[in-house]
This record gives sequence, structure tokens and C-alpha cells, in this order.
Amino acid sequence: MATRLLLGFLWLLQWLPLSVLAALGRGLGSLLWRVASSRRRIALRNLELCFPDLTLEDRRKLGKEHFQWLGRSILERSLLWFASAERLKKVIHVEGDVKLAERSSKPVMWLVPHFMGLDVAGVAVLLFQEHEGCSMYQEQSNKAMDAVIRRGRLRFGHAQIFPRSDKALPLIRAIRRGVAFFNLPDMDFGERDAAFVPFFGVPCATLLAPSRMAKALDMVVQPVIAEMLPGGQGYRVRFGEPWTHFPTDDALADTAAMNKWIEAEIRHNPAQYLWVHKRFKTRPAGEPSLY
Repeated sequence: MATRLLLGFLWLLQWLPLSVLAALGRGLGSLLWRVASSRRRIALRNLELCFPDLTLEDRRKLGKEHFQWLGRSILERSLLWFASAERLKKVIHVEGDVKLAERSSKPVMWLVPHFMGLDVAGVAVLLFQEHEGCSMYQEQSNKAMDAVIRRGRLRFGHAQIFPRSDKALPLIRAIRRGVAFFNLPDMDFGERDAAFVPFFGVPCATLLAPSRMAKALDMVVQPVIAEMLPGGQGYRVRFGEPWTHFPTDDALADTAAMNKWIEAEIRHNPAQYLWVHKRFKTRPAGEPSLY
């Protein structure tokens, strides 16, 4: 019952002007900063590890701003899940070569780090180009919520999502057919298929799969960054030039280069990166937890 009420509330929110929805989201974020103490501690610890030169006051200021963007990202899912394609096209501003996958003779990997506008990038590849895409998906324990999220992500067609709990073979088959892959490379899934690669100078368990998959399947890798804009201005999704230096025969070096790129993008817009995730949860053998 509570889930249905929440989903009904989100459906109603889609009708608000984006400027009003953004203000409500920032208010929600300010509330979460005060009451979500465990996530606040994680965010501040991540900022301490990644920006040790900042004062505690500056890190707290950055953390508060991050939570306001986080609050916006939560409420503005109402637009992404329920609003019309016509409205979304008006508020999503696309830069760069969004149609690369349509022309490429090789399958394309969209490499999309966890910024607050991540879901906007997913909508952009469905609305602004015609090529079929796929991604991995973390199934939700709440079946009603899971169904709404899946429907929201697939409602514009030409897309597939594969549960992360499944084997990779269906995903690989899709890519071999030429389907583009929307890949999120910067989560800590443990040591399996990962290596400890520097991230802001801290050893960080990072998946080697982006390099290995791109190499094995002869993929073109295109970096994509999504940004939430202030107030009612909407969103910006930047489709970068395809990488000519990635992949190589050295997956570890590729992964280090990928992390360097993500670092550079974070420095341009630090408040919108996903700091509430335990990015450094997995530690090398014998090292204590950083949290």
C-alpha cells in the first residue's frame, strides 16, 4: 500500500513545472542531509578521501549541495518515468554525437559514470537516436517498485535490460548482434573481475570488464556525461568523441585511464557525483575498512 501511494505521488509530481519540482527536490535533499545520518557519513568520508586538501567546512558544504542534487534526482524520476516524450525532449539538452551507434559498423559501448543525471542519459539514448540499446539492471526486492522502474526505463522502446544477477551470455549475444551497451563502470562489486586501481589516489576495486568486453567484442567506446542544470533549465547530456586509446591489450592500464577520466569529470562538477555510495568498500587483503 505504501509503495502504491509513493508511486501515485510521483505520478502527480510529473505535472509540476520543473522549476517547482527542482525546488521541492532540493528541499528533500536538505531534509535527507539532516536525517539520513549513515549516508551523510559515507558521503563525507568519500569527500575526505578524494579531496583531502579541502577543509572540513568546505567538505560539509559540498556534501550538503550533493544531497540537494540527490533530492532532485529522486523526485525528478517522476518526469523520467511518467512524462511524455515531447516534454522530455524539451528539457533534455543533448550535446555531441548522440547518433554514433546508428552509423557505427562496430557495436558501441556508452560509458556512463554515476552522476546524479545518470537516468537522464538513459532516456536520452532512447529519445534522440534510433539504435537499439541494452544495459544491466539491479532488480528491486519490492515487486511493485521493480515493475514501475522497468516500465519507466523501457517505455520508449528499442531497449533491453538484463538483470545483474543473470549470467552475461544474453548481454554478450545482444552486443554481438550490434546492440549498443549502456555501461556503468564505477561501482564497487567486490574483487571478482576487478583490480585495485587508483581513484583520487586511493586503491579502489574497479571492474576490468569495460576494457575486456570492449576488446573481446571489438566495441567502440563513447563516454557520456549527464548533468542536472539549476532550477527549471533541465538537463545536459554530453556524448563525447569515441576513445581512440581504449581498449588496449592492457586491461589494468585501461581501467586506470578510465578512472582518471572519471576523476577529471568529477572535478568539473563534484557535487553531482554519487558520493553516498561506498566507492571504497572493498579493501586489499589485510587493510581495514575505510568506513
